[in-house]
Amino acid sequence: MATKEYSFYPGCSSQKGASSINQLRSTQTICEELGIKLNEIPDWNCCSASIGYGGGGELPRLTLSARNIALSEQNHPGQDLVATCAACWLATREANDRFNEDSQLMAETNQALKEGGLNLKGEKKVRHMVEVLVEDIGFEEMKNHVKKPLEGIKIAGYVGCQTNRPFGINGESFENPVYLDKMIEAMGAEPVENYEKKVSCCGGALMFSEPEKSQALVKDILEAAYDGGADMIVTPCPVCQMNTEVYQAQINKKYGTNFNIPSVYYSTLMSVAYGKTAKEAALDGQIIRATKLEEIAGK
Repeated sequence: MATKEYSFYPGCSSQKGASSINQLRSTQTICEELGIKLNEIPDWNCCSASIGYGGGGELPRLTLSARNIALSEQNHPGQDLVATCAACWLATREANDRFNEDSQLMAETNQALKEGGLNLKGEKKVRHMVEVLVEDIGFEEMKNHVKKPLEGIKIAGYVGCQTNRPFGINGESFENPVYLDKMIEAMGAEPVENYEKKVSCCGGALMFSEPEKSQALVKDILEAAYDGGADMIVTPCPVCQMNTEVYQAQINKKYGTNFNIPSVYYSTLMSVAYGKTAKEAALDGQIIRATKLEEIAGK
């Protein structure tokens, strides 16, 4: 397979020691397998996905994403800008679309970027890593690389809200996107049918400021997966993964439940199916161990 190259924005949560470093590690292994080269944007900065809405104003928030886009244009001309983090993708995609629709906003943003020696042209297409896999690789090709089918595992494909609205994945329903279900099937596992919390919000950063509200949302997400017979949850979003995994013990204590459901990234799932080791698939980054994946990876 010929190498496909993309300008890559990893985002803050993928840094060493951060909450979704295991997503980056497993993504790198599947990219090697599928002939995808991710060229990291040099000197990238935070997209302000969460805190940017809390204060500072709209122009500074959008300009942070503009700087990343301008650096991508400068260093990786002709390559689509790709993010693995749902929040990073959403913030960057929103900014890019708005700049191309509003010439006045573009001019104001470039005035700010000029202070750093940059200029935004608006020539980039901003995409989520899932879009690259679905649109440029395809489900059949993803399936062709499976070496260890994930047979006997039932999985709840938790899309969450950020990769679903307002933009969504091209061709997918907002109410019932099925790309995760198809990816799960391509890896040899069984998706939970009619998973009713597939696109529900987990509360995001509300988990830090108003944890009771967010934990109530996560409880329902976990409960729906449990009721569907899921062995684990798979998601494309770092915050969704963190909220559905890290807080299960607190939710169990508060509600008297007994959840112990692994929550993993689609890239972790694919890495194991592609014959990678548990370490290469970043299974060592799990708080709730995905033992069924560990067993397959160890074969």
